[in-house]
Amino acid sequence: MATAIPCGNTVVTGLRPRLLSSLNTNKWRISQARVSTEIGALSFSSSSIFPQNLTHLLFNSWSPKIPYHHLARRLIVKAARDYYSILGVSKNGSKSDIKSAYRKLARNYHPDVNKEAGAEQKFKEISEAYEVLSDDEKRSIYDRYGKDGFKGSTMDMGDFSNPFDLFSSLFDMDIRNRGARNMAADGEDLICNLVLTFKEAVFGVEKEIDVSRLDNCTTCDGSGAKPGTKAYTCTTCGGQGQVVSSSRTPLGVFQQVMTCSACSGTGETFTPCNKCGGDGRERKSKKISLKVPAGVDSGSRLRVRSEGNAGKRGGAPGDLFVVIEVIPDPVLKRDDTNILYTCKISYIDAILGTTVKVPTVDGSADLKIPAGVQPGTTLVMSKKGVPLLNKGKMRGDQLVRVQVEIPRQLSDEERRLVEELANLKKTKTLNGSRR
Repeated sequence: MATAIPCGNTVVTGLRPRLLSSLNTNKWRISQARVSTEIGALSFSSSSIFPQNLTHLLFNSWSPKIPYHHLARRLIVKAARDYYSILGVSKNGSKSDIKSAYRKLARNYHPDVNKEAGAEQKFKEISEAYEVLSDDEKRSIYDRYGKDGFKGSTMDMGDFSNPFDLFSSLFDMDIRNRGARNMAADGEDLICNLVLTFKEAVFGVEKEIDVSRLDNCTTCDGSGAKPGTKAYTCTTCGGQGQVVSSSRTPLGVFQQVMTCSACSGTGETFTPCNKCGGDGRERKSKKISLKVPAGVDSGSRLRVRSEGNAGKRGGAPGDLFVVIEVIPDPVLKRDDTNILYTCKISYIDAILGTTVKVPTVDGSADLKIPAGVQPGTTLVMSKKGVPLLNKGKMRGDQLVRVQVEIPRQLSDEERRLVEELANLKKTKTLNGSRR
C-alpha cells in the first residue's frame, strides 16, 4: 500500500521512485546498504526535497521480500487546490456566484462559529480566494498565470487583506444597506442657561423658560418632501445610502465606505418641502415648565428628556440641558452644603459675652457668643445650611466666624477705665508671683 510522504509544499505518494524502474533486476543487484547510502546522501537538514526522516521511511518501505517489478511506481504530486475549487465555483462563474459562495463558506468556517481543527486555516483560504476572484484585475492575472502571476508585482500574494476585516466589511455593509432607506436620525440636544437667586438655588423653585428648537414641519409632517410628491431611488448610490471608494497602494487595495452626499445616507431623493427646505423640521418657540430642585449650585445641569430638537425621519427627539447660574449673596457665602458668615463683635462683648442677631437663609436668628471668645473662633448653627440635592430633609450648617473689633480711638473716660483694668491686672499678677 502506498504511503504519503511530505515533500516541501507538496505531497508525494508511492514509495518506490520511478528511477528504480529502469534497473534491470536480472543484471543489477543493489544491496540494501548501498540504497541506504545513496538516499542518505540526499537527506540534508536544509533540503525541502528529502527531509532527514525520509531516508528511514524509504529504506524501510523497500523490502527485498517485495518483487522488484513492483518498484516501478510513479511519484504522484498533489498540487494545492486553485481558488475556483476552494470556493466551489466554475471558472466562468459570475461575481454574484463568487460572492454568494464566499458568504456561505465564510459563515460555515468562521472561527467564532466553527471550533473544529483547521477551520481557521480554511477560513483564510476562502478569504484569499475571494479577494482575488472578486477583483477583475487580479482574477485576470490569476486566470492567465495562476499564483505565479502575482510574484514580483505590486499585487504580491503577501499583500492580502486581513480575512476577518474582509468578512466584517462585507457583512456590515449588507446590514447598513438594508437599513439605508429608513435610516432615522435622532434629534440634537439643546443647552440653555437659567439664572437663579441665592435663595432660589438653596430652596428650589419652579420656573417657566422659553426654548427655541426644531420641531416637525407641519407642512410635510416631518418627511422633508413636498406634499403630493414621491421619493425616488438615489442615482448616486443606487439606493444604498453609501458609496465605496477604492484606491490602490503599494500595500494593497484600500476601500473606504462613506455616506452618500446626494441623499445624506437615506438612499432616496425627493423634491424638498418649500417650508422646511427638505429638513423635515422647522424652528419653533416653546414654553417649558421646569422644576428646579433644592440645593443646586452654579454649574449644575438639569436634564429635560425629549425637549430638544426633533429627530429626522422618525428619529427620537433630543434632550434639553439647563445649566444653572446662581447670583452670589452679598453677605452669605456658600461652601458646598454649608453657609459661611462673619460676625463682628466689640472687644467688650468678646470679654463679657453677648447674644447677636445673625442673618441666615431662613431669616434672622439669634446667636449666643460665649464670654471670653477668641478672635477667629467659628461657631456652628446646626441645620441652617443648604439642603442636600435630592435629599431635602438633610441640610448643612451655617458656620459663623467671630471677628473681634479693636477700637482705634478711645474717649478719655474709656481710656481711664481701660488703664484701671490694666493696673488691676498687674496687681493680680504681682500678688500671684509673691505667693
